[in-house]
Amino acid sequence: MRYKVMKPIKGLFLCLLLAFGANAQTGRFQQAVDYQMDVQMDVNTNQYTGTQTLKYTNNSPDTLTRVFYHLYYNAFQPGSMMDVRSRTISDPDRRVGDRISKLTPEEIGYLHVRNLKMNGKEVKFNEVETILEVELSEPILPNSEATFTLEFDGQVPIQIRRSGRDSEEGVRYSMSQWYPKMANYDEQGWHANPYIGREFYGIWGDFDVKITIDKDYTIGGTGYLQNPNEIGHGYEDEGVKVPNPKGNTLTWHFKAPMVHDFMWGADPKYQHDKIQMDNGITVHHFFIPGEKTSENWEKLKEYTPKAISYMSEHFGQYPYKQFSVVQGGDGGMEYAMSTLITGERNLNSLVGVMVHELAHSWFHGVLASNESLYPWMDEGFTSYASSLTMASIMPRGNGGNVHAGSYRGYSSLAKSGLEEPMSTHSDHYHTNRAYSSAAYAKGAVFMEQMGYVIGAEVRDRALLRYFNTWKFKHPNVNDLIRIMEKESGLELDWYKEYFVYGTKTIDYGIKDVVENGDSTTITFERLGLMPMPLDVVITYQDGSQEQLYMPLVIMRGEKANEAGLPARILTEDWPWTNLTKTVSIPRKKSTIKSIEIDPSGRMADLERENNKVEF
Repeated sequence: MRYKVMKPIKGLFLCLLLAFGANAQTGRFQQAVDYQMDVQMDVNTNQYTGTQTLKYTNNSPDTLTRVFYHLYYNAFQPGSMMDVRSRTISDPDRRVGDRISKLTPEEIGYLHVRNLKMNGKEVKFNEVETILEVELSEPILPNSEATFTLEFDGQVPIQIRRSGRDSEEGVRYSMSQWYPKMANYDEQGWHANPYIGREFYGIWGDFDVKITIDKDYTIGGTGYLQNPNEIGHGYEDEGVKVPNPKGNTLTWHFKAPMVHDFMWGADPKYQHDKIQMDNGITVHHFFIPGEKTSENWEKLKEYTPKAISYMSEHFGQYPYKQFSVVQGGDGGMEYAMSTLITGERNLNSLVGVMVHELAHSWFHGVLASNESLYPWMDEGFTSYASSLTMASIMPRGNGGNVHAGSYRGYSSLAKSGLEEPMSTHSDHYHTNRAYSSAAYAKGAVFMEQMGYVIGAEVRDRALLRYFNTWKFKHPNVNDLIRIMEKESGLELDWYKEYFVYGTKTIDYGIKDVVENGDSTTITFERLGLMPMPLDVVITYQDGSQEQLYMPLVIMRGEKANEAGLPARILTEDWPWTNLTKTVSIPRKKSTIKSIEIDPSGRMADLERENNKVEF
């Protein structure tokens, strides 16, 4: 198969760079970065050294007197905040547990900065575990640039969480969160969060990275390889002879435009397969061949392009010309233009984890809401998108609600007494269960239930509008809600306030059905504390159906009748202050077979037993 190195479209990314600097629509701003790094990896000691030149553009209206870098690898040391949190939380991540506390000096991770200068002048800095605090020698004025140069030393930890070396599956290096990374500054100020366990927030920019490593190693991850015919390892053009390397190392040169992170995996045993899609996107797979991998990774080559095509159609066009699926890590984790996934899985699991991490390319990679503050806007929407994608490219034929697992997860959390608002910072949930169920399950329910509130077709159009409006701009929950409001014409602040900022739950029931001569009176009741609009389907003895629709007064409108629902015979607004609502239909009770609230199952009603009565 012929392979061509994909070059970034300069004009496109220049326009994006100019667009994301200052957002005239909202008055917000986006900082910009331009990284150049040169790294030397010693595969015998698992240590590396590097140089970094960072051009930083302050697009904010503020004068900056300090900056902060993330030094993530320092978390993998006994006594770190990650270690202490893992050993004291009531339900620790089984992948971490007390493992960090037991690391030896040769097994720990570290990342240290030296010789840090700004515009050629030395600056004062202080390493506080995973954060480097930098006092600037001169302020960075609004709408100006500064260039930082530094040298750094690192040691790759034993693979524990996402990053590391020598994983359980034998992968030598999963190099994520490996370099000094400038923290983001936005309208809420600096986000110099210590690395406790989860979620990342970065600045978009261009990365130019050179990695020198033992010549037998193959590298895959973020970016476009600039020197494939010097490297070989399956990257070179067909028919091109690759020269023998000089010495025992090779230098790999990657460029990645408009990304907010850079990951790479490396192993001497990697098999590198690539697929050229009709739209010009090249898909790379890197895995260690064997009895537990080869057959299923060969089949995976069919599904990754299908998933990219489906997501591009439904959630917005994937903006890069490559995506790499790399065996490594400790499960699955998303990165720019790539993902790390464990590879010794059955086919359904392998495709499932690939699809989930790929879906992050839209919500984490391109929209990139602050994951620490809004993890559900990434993990939840990714879960929502991956469920739809899996149902399309790998259908099981079971039908039903493809998001049923998310609804079960949310319901279990809401009934457990452990639920915390989705507005909780991801590192500050009291339990890991509360975090994961809120971020993944409730976040997915938020989006599917949005389709119930405003209509599925309207929600789908709004999702595309959301992507095209807010790509490369770090949207927050208000930005999302405003897009949904503009597309639907409805007021939705109540939905955000109840479902995101609170833990009040939904429970509606049918209280009474009474015949009054030639008509029937139906009384509905709200038992839960969260109000919702109601779709009610009445099925008659002759098999015909009709619909009652009761939008909330505070919606200031109504959704259009959706495909698949029977015609409406009655629409009445329901004030949220009223706990009951009585309606009358011009049919005798004896003609009615059943009355059901939300037969679609999209409303997250925790007690569905009282949603239906039959006669």
